[in-house]
Amino acid sequence: MRAQQYDQRDNKLHLNEIPVPEPREHEILVKIACASLCHSDVMHFEPNDQGLILGQNPVTIGHEATGTVISTGSGEAAKKFKEGDGVGFLCAVECCFDCANCRTVHNSWCVTGKTKIQGFSLNGYFQEYAVVDARAAMVLPEGLDVKTAAPLFCAGVTAYHGIEDCELQAGQWIAAVGCGGLGHLGIQYAKAMGLKVIGLDIAEQALEEARRCGADHVFNTAKDQDWKKKVLEITNGGVDAAVNFTASKRSYDDCPSIIKPGQGLLMVVGIPREPLQLNALDIALRRYRVKGANNGTCYNMRPAIEFSAKHNIRPHLTTYKLEDVPDMIELMNSHKAQGRMGVVFD
Repeated sequence: MRAQQYDQRDNKLHLNEIPVPEPREHEILVKIACASLCHSDVMHFEPNDQGLILGQNPVTIGHEATGTVISTGSGEAAKKFKEGDGVGFLCAVECCFDCANCRTVHNSWCVTGKTKIQGFSLNGYFQEYAVVDARAAMVLPEGLDVKTAAPLFCAGVTAYHGIEDCELQAGQWIAAVGCGGLGHLGIQYAKAMGLKVIGLDIAEQALEEARRCGADHVFNTAKDQDWKKKVLEITNGGVDAAVNFTASKRSYDDCPSIIKPGQGLLMVVGIPREPLQLNALDIALRRYRVKGANNGTCYNMRPAIEFSAKHNIRPHLTTYKLEDVPDMIELMNSHKAQGRMGVVFD
């Protein structure tokens, strides 16, 4: 089969021919219908001190996909699926899925210490077939299309929990910092939960996407010198939560100034190259609180996906061919992409 593989030796992608994998007892073999690009995939190519762990080399990139079951392993979890099922899945493998960390925190912190992430330390999904752990997979709910739902299985779960885990009430204000691949989904989730939304970005096409997704106000933070003042006026003192979907350290530095003092929240989602710098006095004096959200576990994946189906949450997906993945990465780096970009396989 064909696979887009990252090679550390030249820091480039190569379209390679590799064997189709065989499912083990607890795995299912999936024919990939759609694999979509996440900013984390681009971290392969850039210096980063935020904990990105690579393994085999070369490695197929991509950790966000949907597909159709081709065959299953012999184990109980795998046998819950049948040939032809449309499925989505998360990318953590080799963990136990049963310890407290796997159930309530993230599979990366499994007590076994053996977790690997497909697309980074093992082959991912920009290839024609993949094996995935049956315990981290689910059949797509009615209404979700196997060729367009791929972004929901990283961006969707992440954006859903980025909004839901703020624990706000309908009518409260939330800022979506970054309105692109993650943010445009976050805005849809926020509006479905009855929240009032301010979209912030530096790209006009992302702000236009935010408007289409229902944002109540949008500001170009690179062009509007008074955007912070305007946010404070609109919200009567600051947003109840600022959810940062970007990889921009500067945008994180800007967030505290628009958060309502007291119980206001900074939700960390995007991962900049540089470590964040938080003022300890701000935290101690409760100027704002800090939480994080991510692509979740198999236990909180299902609520996010079912909410998406129920409320018609749809990623804006621009489709490409497998050989176009380098072009997709260039578009992401240049901030010219709208929504999510994905490879749809024949």
